[in-house]
Amino acid sequence: MERAEVLKRVVGILTDAQDIRRAAEAGEDADEAELPEPTAGVATLLLNEMLPSIRVPADASPQQVAALVAEALGPALHTMVSGFSLAFTSLAMVHDSGRTDISSIGVLQQLALEIEAGTYDEGQ
Repeated sequence: MERAEVLKRVVGILTDAQDIRRAAEAGEDADEAELPEPTAGVATLLLNEMLPSIRVPADASPQQVAALVAEALGPALHTMVSGFSLAFTSLAMVHDSGRTDISSIGVLQQLALEIEAGTYDEGQ
């Protein structure tokens, strides 16, 4: 999965989480509120699509298993953590600057537009 797609999915997960939180704060039942798929489902889907299958020989030592798992999962986990870090930093910068003219959903929407425009493509 390409980096831009992961970043878009992260923004989607955070947007869905805000919708679910707002509904919970308003006392709405998730079924009645017609919310998107629960965030855990979206996150699980992202993990299932990104994380590779790992083949481990039956006679592998614990150290060999750890090395195989780290080698296989490292790049995917790095990309996901980078996506959540980018979203968090974007939200935190707006908050810390004291801006009241944009909501957190607005920040995420702007971030999604920047991702779509290629602003965060690797090498730029």
